[in-house]
Amino acid sequence: MHEESSRIAAIVPCHNEEITVAKVVGDLKSAVPGITVYVYDNCSSDRTSQRAAEAGAIVRKENVPGKGNVVRRAFADIDADIYVMIDGDDTYEAAHLPEMIDTLISGPYDHVLGVRQDNQETTSYRPGHEAGNKMFNRLTGWLFGSQVSDMLSGYRVFSRRFVKSFPAISRRFEIETELTVHTMSLRLPTTEEAVDFRDRPDGSE
Repeated sequence: MHEESSRIAAIVPCHNEEITVAKVVGDLKSAVPGITVYVYDNCSSDRTSQRAAEAGAIVRKENVPGKGNVVRRAFADIDADIYVMIDGDDTYEAAHLPEMIDTLISGPYDHVLGVRQDNQETTSYRPGHEAGNKMFNRLTGWLFGSQVSDMLSGYRVFSRRFVKSFPAISRRFEIETELTVHTMSLRLPTTEEAVDFRDRPDGSE
């Protein structure tokens, strides 16, 4: 499988992200020319859908609240060779995506996890969040005998095999945990890439 001949789909779950979603869509399209960006509007009360469509995304609605419901719906609906999951709040750096995709293909891997860089000048990855994440990482590693550095990251790249074998049952933000556990329990080939993580822009929440 080669990147230039692969169908690459980005899934962007959003709830009230009108301030950031257009930039996320634009950055994804700039980073990976030819990528198809799907913005899933999850019960927004603002202009998220309008901003996403203006930026060139395919906009779909998921009316059952919760990120897990969005991911379940998107995995079922979208047909692609490579899938990207990234949040719509502009906290992850889309410029890392070409390298993550190349890593998936060259491995070959079924899952590439974006591990958040702890840069205290720009990151919203607070010390308390980091400590809790490390605790979950250690527990999961002990349970499954496989180490993971950032199991709660929302920035990932998947193969088609991963997506179509994933039995999503999560409803809300535990979806990241479920994705990680699925990888470990099936012993799917996986690796990690360091990614920059920054604060939300002023005015977003």
